[in-house]
Amino acid sequence: MNWIQIFVLSSLAVVLLFTVKKTETAAVRPDRTDAEGTKDFRNSIFLKDSDAVSFFKTRKRRSTKSRDEVNAENRQRLAADRYRRNYYEEKQNEFRKYVEEERDEQYERNREVTEQWRQWHYDGRYPSYQYNRHHV
Repeated sequence: MNWIQIFVLSSLAVVLLFTVKKTETAAVRPDRTDAEGTKDFRNSIFLKDSDAVSFFKTRKRRSTKSRDEVNAENRQRLAADRYRRNYYEEKQNEFRKYVEEERDEQYERNREVTEQWRQWHYDGRYPSYQYNRHHV
């Protein structure tokens, strides 16, 4: 068979499928009830064919966004950036406080050790530091 015959047969099959079966809703039959006799909640979820077609006609893949949509997306993006900036600023401030406390503690420990060393090596003469003594 040549490719023209294959194309014609496949297009006829597609046309046949579309003409044979036409549904009223996207996925659920209308007025479907469960065992208790109450209406099925899934009926309110799916759109009818006419509503779905109009929905997709109003917004195609390559259609431009309205100014309101662009503004709303920009507001969301700016809000997310602001929250992210505040979060990292708080983390940076916490780290700076931590580093400052650690430096203060290290300075205090170093000062105490130096003072203990000076007291231990003091021999009653001036200067009291061993590394400052003048040897003759």
